[in-house]
Amino acid sequence: MKNFNKKLILGISTFILLLFASCTDDLNTEPKVELSLENLLAQDPNAVQGLLSKMYGAFALSGPTGPGSSDISGPDPGETAFLRGIINLQDFTADGMKNRWGDDGLDQLTTTSSWDENNKFFKYLYDRVYYVVPQTTNIILILETVDVENKEQIVSELRFIRALAYYYMIDCFGKGVIVNESNYGNTTPLEESTRTEMFEYVESELLAIEPTMPMTNDYGRANKSVVRMLLAKLYLNAEVYTGQARYTEALNYTSLVIDEGGYTLDENFVSMFSADNYNSNEIIFPLIADAVVSQSYGNTTYIVNGSLSTETMPIAQFGGIDAWTGHRATKAWYGLYGDLETSTDDRAKLFWTEGHNYEMEDYKEWEDGYPSVKFRNTNFTGAPIATSFSSTDFPLYRLADAYLMYAECVLRGGGGSASTALDYVNAVRTRSNASTISAGELTLDFILDERARELNLEGHRRSDLIRFGKFAGGSYLWPWKGNNVNGVSISNDYKVFPIPASALQANPNLNQNSGY
Repeated sequence: MKNFNKKLILGISTFILLLFASCTDDLNTEPKVELSLENLLAQDPNAVQGLLSKMYGAFALSGPTGPGSSDISGPDPGETAFLRGIINLQDFTADGMKNRWGDDGLDQLTTTSSWDENNKFFKYLYDRVYYVVPQTTNIILILETVDVENKEQIVSELRFIRALAYYYMIDCFGKGVIVNESNYGNTTPLEESTRTEMFEYVESELLAIEPTMPMTNDYGRANKSVVRMLLAKLYLNAEVYTGQARYTEALNYTSLVIDEGGYTLDENFVSMFSADNYNSNEIIFPLIADAVVSQSYGNTTYIVNGSLSTETMPIAQFGGIDAWTGHRATKAWYGLYGDLETSTDDRAKLFWTEGHNYEMEDYKEWEDGYPSVKFRNTNFTGAPIATSFSSTDFPLYRLADAYLMYAECVLRGGGGSASTALDYVNAVRTRSNASTISAGELTLDFILDERARELNLEGHRRSDLIRFGKFAGGSYLWPWKGNNVNGVSISNDYKVFPIPASALQANPNLNQNSGY
């Protein structure tokens, strides 16, 4: 069960106390609470669990007091959540998923065109990173001065959370500033760090904490395999980030996840995207959602409700009460399964086709393209209960991804075993009743397509396309790439997002990315 949610509530409540004290002081009124974090932890060492939970929650929740609050500024708090940003920037900018709302910058993402520094969705992700980074750093510094139980592990988890935030800065923006214990609290603007410098910093942090992390941990918290998975992701993309291939290291850490993590493929693909997926032994690291105690418009609620519509679908079948009529897949995703009606692949059945058109002639028309019903708000086992918010946890890392990463590293010359790579890929496929492939069919192009079949809408696709040389340019076109119904070539500058205007104004040491 999701026992960690109880601690999450404690963490949010603790921060409410601290924020309330700060806000009332700002308004020059008599503060009802004056309690520093140092004093808080000195009086109640167990409060550190709540603070830690709050930082984990920053990746799925928008703010401390429910779905209408946000840790960062924005006119619509629900839009500012980290996970919502990842879906917007990693999936809607790529080939498989599109959104029809067109509100204030979303068109730029879904058509991969006209990107600029004023798009609020770039700002939201950037600001999220620089909310998580100083908050975790502050707690780490405070923990140096107080005694709490299991302090080394807690500090390591906070360093992981910070590294995870930085990973998205490296991947999405290509540079930034490094805030850590050595410069936290500086009043002068920090110097810009290059992509390579940020890569090396995150690498050093993860290598430092990997030995100290436990093999198992509470649900929703990082363990040794989670740290290794992030290291493997970092190394897998190292050639993009630094110009130096690190596929051997990526394979080594992926192998450790597979061999020592104790994870197994779930027997049924759909079970990992259902409201009771906390029972999964395949999910390595989830971002927690709960319709009662951790409500958010930015966690899987965004994926589930955004993919439902009363216009064409029986939304209660997927646990929905609210339908937002927004997201549809394109043929770049469902076309990879061949004929959906005759395909034996269970994953091919996770599109709603009735009342919809195969071609996306107009991305703003709901009927063009097939909604994905991969994520749903119903239990895989037991009676379904429809709710306004989703209770389906988001599988940020899972074993099938590790299997496909291993195979890719083998094909890229990172070592390993070709026969093992084939076994892993076929295990992923046969789990979904897809046919097995031969050794001759296992190519990098096949891996890219299989990653789409298996992992689309899980926040990986843009990064995958960039790594495979398929995102920019015109060698691979998809519907609405470059704001063209059939797709057109786009600039290499689009491999990173523009630095938000607000960040440039706040720190004169930052320079805009090329082409923006």
